[in-house]
Amino acid sequence: MRILIAEDEAAIAKALKALLERNKYAVDMVHNGTDALAYILEVQYDALILDIMMPGMDGVSVLREARAKGIATPALFLTAKAEIEDRVVGLDAGADDYLPKPFATAEFLARVRALTRRRGDCMPAQLTLGNVTLDTGSYALGVGEGQERLGNKEYQLMELFLRSPKQVFSTELLMEKVWGLDSEAEMDVVWTYIGFLRKKLKLLGANIEIKTIRGVGYTLEEVPC
Repeated sequence: MRILIAEDEAAIAKALKALLERNKYAVDMVHNGTDALAYILEVQYDALILDIMMPGMDGVSVLREARAKGIATPALFLTAKAEIEDRVVGLDAGADDYLPKPFATAEFLARVRALTRRRGDCMPAQLTLGNVTLDTGSYALGVGEGQERLGNKEYQLMELFLRSPKQVFSTELLMEKVWGLDSEAEMDVVWTYIGFLRKKLKLLGANIEIKTIRGVGYTLEEVPC
């Protein structure tokens, strides 16, 4: 499950990202509305967590624009604006839920689970390419009866590739999407984890592979028979 957090307060965004990742969600994080809309239009998310008051574009405008372009991903507004009128504006813009700040983490997670269940009604529980499937609930990568359980970062990478096969991802973009802009990890961690995935794909007998595009990045493609 991949979730977008759009929150201009960096400390809150990082805390929510860490909380969701501990609960086995893959998370992208942005701090302004302009970036939020760009990510929503580029990536297929399972849920959107949007602050209302953000620079660039406010959360309501972001969601209205996304809905106008046919994006139906369930969305939750997080905001300090808790008046009834504010909630009505958010819900009328296309939000599925509304959680005023401050909030308990248990309630936040429960609402996220409700959003992703709603998304699951119309989204497959598995991502597939070639003879490979990735179970989005169990983190299991499989070919036929064979399975390999993926770690959190391995899963986030594989999910990203499977959602956008043949797209070329630069090392910098993979670093940003999986480890985050504020990560202290070195850039070569991307190569290390791609190596882990390549070994597991080979062990399973997969007919897909993560190819290196020299000087550009990485892409997931089916292997010709």
